[in-house]
Amino acid sequence: MKDGRPRLLLIDDEPALADFLASAARESDFIPIIATSDSDFQKIYREEAPEMVAIDLGMPGMDGIELLRFLAAEEARQPILIISGFDRRILESAFNLGNEMGLNMVGPIAKPARLDELNMLLAQVRERLPS
Repeated sequence: MKDGRPRLLLIDDEPALADFLASAARESDFIPIIATSDSDFQKIYREEAPEMVAIDLGMPGMDGIELLRFLAAEEARQPILIISGFDRRILESAFNLGNEMGLNMVGPIAKPARLDELNMLLAQVRERLPS
């Protein structure tokens, strides 16, 4: 935690959506950290140990499922949000896969995300994080 606020590491290949999620994170008193590639995400994750992670499933290079595998291999314990434009069944399958890998899954949220839905979820997660 930095300045008493948790960090949220997010990755999305659409800059406008990454900015939207970062704004919602700030409104929920998180410090957003935007990764621009899977290698950037992995580096930041290992160096900064964020308190929460948000990933998109549809990414060039390493997709969201591979990112879930990376997080499981890192024994991630922080809440992990999937936010994606994929079909709801795919979102739920990825969410269930994350749970089966032992990850602390929250969401998922379908794109286009509604700000009120995102803020509510982030506020709920924020309340459960250790101070």
